[in-house]
Amino acid sequence: MSLVGKRVGFVGGGNMGEAMVRGLLGAGLVPAGLIAATDVRKERAEQLAKQFGITAHDDNVRLVREADVVVLAVKPQVMAGVLAEIAPAVGPRHLLISVAAGVATATIRAGLGKDARIIRVIPNTPALVLQGATAIARGAGLRPDDLAVAEAIFGAVGRVVVLDESLLDAATGVSGSGPAYVAIVVEALADGGVRMGLDRATAMTLATQTVLGAATLLRETGMHPGSLKDMVASPGGTTIAGIAALEESGVRAAFIRAVERATLRSRELGRGPA
Repeated sequence: MSLVGKRVGFVGGGNMGEAMVRGLLGAGLVPAGLIAATDVRKERAEQLAKQFGITAHDDNVRLVREADVVVLAVKPQVMAGVLAEIAPAVGPRHLLISVAAGVATATIRAGLGKDARIIRVIPNTPALVLQGATAIARGAGLRPDDLAVAEAIFGAVGRVVVLDESLLDAATGVSGSGPAYVAIVVEALADGGVRMGLDRATAMTLATQTVLGAATLLRETGMHPGSLKDMVASPGGTTIAGIAALEESGVRAAFIRAVERATLRSRELGRGPA
């Protein structure tokens, strides 16, 4: 399946749905006239229609019937209800793409009560500024170019990696939840600056640009993080003193535990309520 001439429907018009609409339009992959969206809040779908020129629906079944690619951009907790609602409209021509954390392709197929072409993805919130990190896992029974369609959609809002579905919970722990970890780092750096006399606005500017710059340097050069650390940390200098304080506080172990717990929670969500 190529995206050319295909209708893309978003069941759910929250932040992630908006990011994907913005990316598709910005990359020129799908014209606004071939994109539609629904949302539990009718006014939200109407807002997206007004902002991007897409079609707003208040009926998920109608949206699915009129779409070729259906993006399930809903919370894991409501997925079962959505699947039961749209099941009568889902047919062999549909490619379903789910962004619900922890909800396995097998669970989606069971919720539909029928076989379907399903791809699971784990995007993250920087997709809102076209800097997302998305992990994609193929389901069974896909057509040869279905994976390429998903890669094109999410490549429009950032970078994409393809993984086995068994690793998507770990991807959730790293990149899905990761923006929140980074936000805490930025806030803490800024707080440190304020404590040492900087005004809040200046401290935030320095902290955000430092995180952005360091991440960009690592991504663009392929440099190992340890090499960047060693480049900045001169003997007996300020940086190694700060690193020592971080190590004393167990910063590495804290981040590793954060990823581990987020991964385990994703698995719990996938199993559903006990």
